Amino acid sequence: MSNKALLIVDVQEALISENPYNKNLFLQTLKQLISECHSKNIEIIYVQHTEDDSCDFSHGSNGWQIHDAIKPLPSEKIFEKNYNSSFKGTGLKEYLDSKGIQTLIVTGMQTEYCVDATIKVAFEFGYKLLIPENAISTFDNDVMTGKQIYEYYMYKIWNNRFGLVKNMNKIINELDSE
Repeated sequence: MSNKALLIVDVQEALISENPYNKNLFLQTLKQLISECHSKNIEIIYVQHTEDDSCDFSHGSNGWQIHDAIKPLPSEKIFEKNYNSSFKGTGLKEYLDSKGIQTLIVTGMQTEYCVDATIKVAFEFGYKLLIPENAISTFDNDVMTGKQIYEYYMYKIWNNRFGLVKNMNKIINELDSE
């Protein structure tokens, strides 16, 4: 049993339909990571944002669904969340601890919101964090482009502070070496 898990945060139809930064490469990277994790028996855990007062993210709506390109298998765990952090009120930490998972490969959306909160909380809980390049995305805002936000968080905020940002192939090779 692996002490690692791939965590996929909020890759939902409503967000993907808005064409996030580097959308095609982002989805391609996620699909490859999922495939590699399946072949190595590394657990894949999905986190799905839910809001009662939002048509886009209300439970069961089309926008709330995990994007078709990375749809979970029936056996894969899905945690619903109502906050930026994947840990607040979800039972995710308890689940990871019960499985002996110590390392998280963190992917998903949006860089500066739910992914950032999840990375920082996971760091506080003591998990080792691997953050694959091109496996996180976001949108342009009034101040920065999606690309600028992505690069700022990946290389200025997270890398070597909260986790290790690595090329996906390096992460895959590390999974092979264990």
